[in-house]
Amino acid sequence: MAPPSLSLELALLGFVRQQPNYGYAIHQALSNPAGLGPVWQIKLSQLYALLGKLEEAGYLTTSTEPQENKPPRKLFHLTPEGETIFLQWVQTPVSNGRSLRLDFLVKLYFAHQESKKIAARLLASQRAQCHSWLAAEQEIAAEEVERGQVYGRLVHQFRAGQIQAMLAWLDQCEEELSGEN
Repeated sequence: MAPPSLSLELALLGFVRQQPNYGYAIHQALSNPAGLGPVWQIKLSQLYALLGKLEEAGYLTTSTEPQENKPPRKLFHLTPEGETIFLQWVQTPVSNGRSLRLDFLVKLYFAHQESKKIAARLLASQRAQCHSWLAAEQEIAAEEVERGQVYGRLVHQFRAGQIQAMLAWLDQCEEELSGEN
Protein backbone atom coordinates (compact mmCIF):
# COMPACT_ATOMS: atom_id res chain seq x y z
CA MET A 1 0.00 0.00 0.00
CA ALA A 2 1.32 3.47 -0.88
CA PRO A 3 2.24 5.71 2.04
CA PRO A 4 0.01 8.68 2.86
CA SER A 5 0.74 11.63 0.62
CA LEU A 6 -0.32 14.44 2.93
CA SER A 7 1.70 15.67 5.87
CA LEU A 8 -1.55 16.10 7.75
CA GLU A 9 -2.24 12.38 7.51
CA LEU A 10 1.22 11.62 8.79
CA ALA A 11 0.79 14.16 11.58
CA LEU A 12 -2.32 12.28 12.68
CA LEU A 13 -0.16 9.18 13.05
CA GLY A 14 2.04 11.24 15.36
CA PHE A 15 -0.88 12.04 17.65
CA VAL A 16 -1.75 8.35 17.88
CA ARG A 17 1.92 7.43 18.38
CA GLN A 18 1.90 9.51 21.56
CA GLN A 19 -0.93 7.33 22.85
CA PRO A 20 -4.00 5.54 21.47
CA ASN A 21 -6.59 8.24 21.06
CA TYR A 22 -10.11 9.18 20.00
CA GLY A 23 -10.83 11.31 16.96
CA TYR A 24 -12.25 14.17 18.99
CA ALA A 25 -9.21 14.21 21.32
CA ILE A 26 -6.89 14.22 18.30
CA HIS A 27 -8.84 17.17 16.89
CA GLN A 28 -8.46 19.06 20.15
CA ALA A 29 -4.71 18.34 20.24
CA LEU A 30 -4.35 19.41 16.61
CA SER A 31 -6.23 22.64 17.35
CA ASN A 32 -4.23 23.48 20.48
CA PRO A 33 -2.81 27.02 20.16
CA ALA A 34 0.32 25.92 22.07
CA GLY A 35 0.95 23.19 19.49
CA LEU A 36 -0.09 22.85 15.86
CA GLY A 37 -3.15 25.11 16.11
CA PRO A 38 -1.37 28.11 14.55
CA VAL A 39 -0.04 25.92 11.73
CA TRP A 40 -3.06 23.85 10.65
CA GLN A 41 -6.82 24.09 10.89
CA ILE A 42 -8.98 21.06 10.12
CA LYS A 43 -12.68 20.34 10.41
CA LEU A 44 -13.69 17.40 12.57
CA SER A 45 -15.41 15.70 9.62
CA GLN A 46 -12.22 15.95 7.54
CA LEU A 47 -10.20 14.54 10.44
CA TYR A 48 -12.48 11.49 10.72
CA ALA A 49 -12.24 10.94 6.95
CA LEU A 50 -8.43 11.01 7.13
CA LEU A 51 -8.39 8.67 10.13
CA GLY A 52 -10.61 6.27 8.17
CA LYS A 53 -8.22 6.46 5.22
CA LEU A 54 -5.27 5.69 7.50
CA GLU A 55 -7.14 2.74 8.99
CA GLU A 56 -7.95 1.39 5.50
CA ALA A 57 -4.28 1.74 4.56
CA GLY A 58 -3.26 -0.37 7.57
CA TYR A 59 -1.49 2.40 9.50
CA LEU A 60 -4.12 2.53 12.25
CA THR A 61 -6.39 0.01 13.88
CA THR A 62 -9.38 0.69 16.09
CA SER A 63 -11.09 -0.71 19.07
CA THR A 64 -14.49 0.38 20.31
CA GLU A 65 -15.50 1.40 23.78
CA PRO A 66 -19.14 1.36 24.77
CA GLN A 67 -20.62 4.53 26.27
CA GLU A 68 -23.73 4.84 28.33
CA ASN A 69 -26.60 6.34 26.28
CA LYS A 70 -24.23 7.10 23.36
CA PRO A 71 -22.82 5.21 20.40
CA PRO A 72 -19.54 3.38 21.06
CA ARG A 73 -16.35 5.42 20.60
CA LYS A 74 -13.50 4.40 18.31
CA LEU A 75 -10.07 4.35 19.90
CA PHE A 76 -7.29 4.61 17.29
CA HIS A 77 -4.07 2.61 17.70
CA LEU A 78 -0.88 2.87 15.65
CA THR A 79 0.17 -0.26 13.76
CA PRO A 80 3.83 -1.23 13.29
CA GLU A 81 3.53 -0.10 9.64
CA GLY A 82 2.10 3.23 10.81
CA GLU A 83 4.94 3.69 13.26
CA THR A 84 7.56 2.94 10.60
CA ILE A 85 6.10 5.37 8.06
CA PHE A 86 5.70 8.07 10.70
CA LEU A 87 9.30 7.76 11.94
CA GLN A 88 10.63 7.87 8.36
CA TRP A 89 8.53 10.95 7.57
CA VAL A 90 9.37 12.89 10.73
CA GLN A 91 13.11 12.58 10.10
CA THR A 92 13.05 13.51 6.39
CA PRO A 93 13.60 17.14 5.33
CA VAL A 94 11.04 18.78 3.08
CA SER A 95 11.94 18.85 -0.59
CA ASN A 96 11.10 22.47 -1.41
CA GLY A 97 11.00 25.85 0.28
CA ARG A 98 7.25 26.21 0.00
CA SER A 99 6.80 23.13 2.19
CA LEU A 100 8.89 24.64 4.97
CA ARG A 101 6.08 26.83 6.29
CA LEU A 102 3.64 23.97 6.84
CA ASP A 103 5.09 20.51 6.46
CA PHE A 104 8.42 21.23 8.10
CA LEU A 105 6.78 22.99 11.05
CA VAL A 106 4.66 19.89 11.66
CA LYS A 107 7.67 17.59 11.34
CA LEU A 108 9.64 19.75 13.75
CA TYR A 109 6.76 19.66 16.25
CA PHE A 110 6.76 15.87 16.32
CA ALA A 111 10.54 15.48 16.03
CA HIS A 112 10.89 17.68 19.10
CA GLN A 113 8.40 15.49 20.95
CA GLU A 114 10.30 12.36 19.97
CA SER A 115 13.68 13.59 21.26
CA LYS A 116 16.22 16.39 21.07
CA LYS A 117 18.41 14.07 18.99
CA ILE A 118 15.73 13.49 16.35
CA ALA A 119 14.88 17.21 16.24
CA ALA A 120 18.58 18.08 15.85
CA ARG A 121 18.97 15.50 13.06
CA LEU A 122 15.91 16.90 11.25
CA LEU A 123 17.22 20.45 11.57
CA ALA A 124 20.66 19.42 10.27
CA SER A 125 19.25 17.55 7.28
CA GLN A 126 16.90 20.44 6.47
CA ARG A 127 19.79 22.88 6.72
CA ALA A 128 21.78 20.74 4.24
CA GLN A 129 18.79 20.70 1.91
CA CYS A 130 18.52 24.50 2.13
CA HIS A 131 22.23 24.93 1.37
CA SER A 132 21.70 22.84 -1.77
CA TRP A 133 18.76 25.04 -2.82
CA LEU A 134 20.80 28.17 -2.11
CA ALA A 135 23.74 27.00 -4.22
CA ALA A 136 21.39 26.22 -7.11
CA GLU A 137 19.71 29.64 -6.92
CA GLN A 138 23.06 31.43 -6.75
CA GLU A 139 24.33 29.50 -9.75
CA ILE A 140 21.23 30.33 -11.78
CA ALA A 141 21.47 34.01 -10.76
CA ALA A 142 25.09 34.08 -11.96
CA GLU A 143 24.05 32.52 -15.29
CA GLU A 144 21.35 35.16 -15.67
CA VAL A 145 24.00 37.89 -15.22
CA GLU A 146 26.09 36.31 -17.98
CA ARG A 147 23.06 36.25 -20.31
CA GLY A 148 22.17 39.84 -19.42
CA GLN A 149 18.84 38.80 -17.90
CA VAL A 150 18.34 41.40 -15.20
CA TYR A 151 14.83 40.30 -14.20
CA GLY A 152 15.80 36.63 -14.04
CA ARG A 153 18.77 37.50 -11.84
CA LEU A 154 16.51 39.52 -9.53
CA VAL A 155 14.08 36.61 -9.22
CA HIS A 156 16.82 34.18 -8.29
CA GLN A 157 18.44 36.65 -5.90
CA PHE A 158 15.05 37.02 -4.21
CA ARG A 159 14.73 33.25 -3.87
CA ALA A 160 18.28 33.03 -2.54
CA GLY A 161 17.38 35.68 0.05
CA GLN A 162 14.36 33.64 1.13
CA ILE A 163 16.54 30.55 1.54
CA GLN A 164 19.08 32.54 3.56
CA ALA A 165 16.22 33.62 5.84
CA MET A 166 15.17 29.97 6.17
CA LEU A 167 18.72 29.04 7.15
CA ALA A 168 18.81 31.80 9.78
CA TRP A 169 15.48 30.55 11.15
CA LEU A 170 16.76 26.94 11.25
CA ASP A 171 19.78 28.17 13.23
CA GLN A 172 17.43 29.90 15.66
CA CYS A 173 15.35 26.72 16.02
CA GLU A 174 18.44 24.68 16.77
CA GLU A 175 19.65 27.18 19.35
CA GLU A 176 16.32 27.42 21.15
CA LEU A 177 15.51 23.70 21.08
CA SER A 178 18.98 22.63 22.18
CA GLY A 179 18.85 25.09 25.10
CA GLU A 180 15.62 23.61 26.50
CA ASN A 181 15.70 21.58 29.67
